[in-house]
Amino acid sequence: MLYFILGILAPVFLNLIHLLVGIYLVVKRGSIISLGFTGIGFVTKTIGMLFLTWLGVGHFQLNFKIFVPLLSFFWFFTHIVEAFIIQHYMKKNESDLIKSVQI
Repeated sequence: MLYFILGILAPVFLNLIHLLVGIYLVVKRGSIISLGFTGIGFVTKTIGMLFLTWLGVGHFQLNFKIFVPLLSFFWFFTHIVEAFIIQHYMKKNESDLIKSVQI
């Protein structure tokens, strides 16, 4: 049960929160602020990944051969999904000037 909660639900939930904040920033504040948040998000996601790894392997004594690949896969998968969704909203929120300059 802990493998499911910490290895699947926790990274999906944390990246979902990051996605919602990212969408809000793109829609309300613009793409530049969103890109800044994405840069800072790299640090916060790394801290979250390290914390979940410590919690699972160090505190709950989960088997690292099972837990770390499970955690890494779902973390990476949700990160890729988040990137495509944020990119969609960034393109949707583009100004006409930017669209006219692009080839």
